[in-house]
Amino acid sequence: MQTLSTPHGAVHVSGPVEWTPDGRVRSCQPCGESVLHTGLGDLTPQHTTDDLRRRTVQSLEFHDNGMLKSLPLERPTVVQTPAGPMRAEMVTFHPGGAVSRVFPLNGRLSGYWSQEDEAALAEPVVLATPLGVKALRVIGVSFGPGGWLRSLTLWPDERLEVETPAGRVSARMGVSFFEDGQVRSLEPAEPVAVRTPVGSVRAFDPDAVGVNGDVGSLSFAPGGALRTVSTVHTAVAVAWPGRLPETHSPQTRESLCGEGDLELVPMRLEFDADSLRIRRSPDDPGLYVPLGPAHVTTTSYIPGFAAPLGAMRCSI
Repeated sequence: MQTLSTPHGAVHVSGPVEWTPDGRVRSCQPCGESVLHTGLGDLTPQHTTDDLRRRTVQSLEFHDNGMLKSLPLERPTVVQTPAGPMRAEMVTFHPGGAVSRVFPLNGRLSGYWSQEDEAALAEPVVLATPLGVKALRVIGVSFGPGGWLRSLTLWPDERLEVETPAGRVSARMGVSFFEDGQVRSLEPAEPVAVRTPVGSVRAFDPDAVGVNGDVGSLSFAPGGALRTVSTVHTAVAVAWPGRLPETHSPQTRESLCGEGDLELVPMRLEFDADSLRIRRSPDDPGLYVPLGPAHVTTTSYIPGFAAPLGAMRCSI
């Protein structure tokens, strides 16, 4: 065992220590009771394990300037965040020392501990959000360097009603905000009609993965203008001057469910002040459409195969 000196206090560690080129600690593994002084108060890094949820001691990580970056906690601790008090098992920090993310739970999934096991421990957290005071089961809460609430990441079965510039939307996975509290992005929990510069679009992305709530498929620019929307239920018709209209609709792919089943690939529409880009797959560079010369309209799209609404997801 050795004792390292950090800007937040001494840490008792074992095993290898990773250093920055200028000699600061980048990561280390605590092996004994230590107390670190942070903007959230005095906190004890994890240094013991258990048989199921936390089978290894997670490393402390530091930014290149020596300030704490990632701090797994030895025991659940209530910390005072800009959104209110939260029970935490893991916290991260910005390089300047302000809190970045707070995780109420920090169990490691394995063959011995499933997502369902971890979710059973999740309890609603009362948070002051730009949407009002909400009691939510959150995987994590993210804050900007100045303390503003940047995003909420929800447990898979949690839903949140959100008033957006495009109307009221039931969100899954999470929602993010601009510094002034306006909605930046969210993931619709079900297909919902939203107004766009080219007409109504049924917003829904069956491929969305809830790693965090920072970025959703339905997003807005500062001021409320629609920026992006993904859909598997809407086709877009583009009429160029002197040419017949071109129809662009979601593509299909073979489902991992097998048996020759097909499923829809979300089509992404990206709006700028006077243009639209249509991407029919994640690696598609997209079709650029200036909204002045071209006339664009939307229509409902329902293909004639099994699970046309995008509900069949064997790949996730």
